[in-house]
Amino acid sequence: MKKVIAFAGSNSSTSINKKLAIYAASLVNDVDINILDLNNFELPLYGIDYELSHGIPDNANKFLNLIRGADGIVLSLAEHNGTYATVFKNLFDWMSRIDGKLWSDKPMLLMATSPGARGGATGLEIAKGRFGYMGGNIVGSFSLPSFNDNFSDGKITNHELNNQLLEEVKQFQESI
Repeated sequence: MKKVIAFAGSNSSTSINKKLAIYAASLVNDVDINILDLNNFELPLYGIDYELSHGIPDNANKFLNLIRGADGIVLSLAEHNGTYATVFKNLFDWMSRIDGKLWSDKPMLLMATSPGARGGATGLEIAKGRFGYMGGNIVGSFSLPSFNDNFSDGKITNHELNNQLLEEVKQFQESI
């Protein structure tokens, strides 16, 4: 059975992006889904001085190995000040020190949401532009605007937006 990892680029215990990632992953058929939480992969703030004196932390290797062992990635990025959250960027930076192509060309469904009308679209666009250089194989992308108005009881309530996500999930499913 194919293995899919799903996670949010957030460390919030009430992350709306984690809710979106879980929902999207649940739409993928006939896969083993592993929901990851960045809080389980605590890392020091990346810095070359830390790396030179302490090496690369085990949690960076553990997360990278989960990516390498997966057949696909479902990721929903939190947006902070127009880019992805610091906790995600820190993990991304540490993993890139191990392997510059950290996404390992795994098919990826890349998403974002926010309470606002743009749905994390700015951070999503930055990631889409950057991840390809890092071994990212983005086969689908989706932005959910106004999370609190369009998501309830673990699913997207807006029919049109849900259909958009279903199309992206279909492309992802066909790629894994």
